[in-house]
Amino acid sequence: MGDKFDCLKISNQLCFPLYACSKEIVKRYKPYLDPLDLTYTQYITMMVVWEEKEITVKALGEKLFLDSGTLTPVLKKLEQKGFVKRIRSKDDERNLIITLTSEGEALKKQASAIPAKMGKCVCLTAEESKQLYAILYKILGKFESED
Repeated sequence: MGDKFDCLKISNQLCFPLYACSKEIVKRYKPYLDPLDLTYTQYITMMVVWEEKEITVKALGEKLFLDSGTLTPVLKKLEQKGFVKRIRSKDDERNLIITLTSEGEALKKQASAIPAKMGKCVCLTAEESKQLYAILYKILGKFESED
């Protein structure tokens, strides 16, 4: 029979293996991202920009689950590197639009091998990966509905 503090044991926390796993995966990206001069946050930002070509900061933040305070310095750095441009919307000056540059498009080609390399770091079958992906997005969806 457990005591009333069993709920505080780290071995009983779902959040801990999620945190530790996330941290380890991000660490595994580093050797692939360093040659591209990207941090992990810059990389996931570029992934969305590569897909969308043009996106508002607000929509980008929603896709990445990042607030503008976190995203703004990332976007400034990506713009300094020449990968994106930040442009005020002509329709509404409050909206900042992120667009992909030709340098950013060239970076996409360089980064295209990273997902396969990272796939080798994770010991899941394709089916397990799909299941985990679905479960994690189910959790994220619950958090979004509470906001």
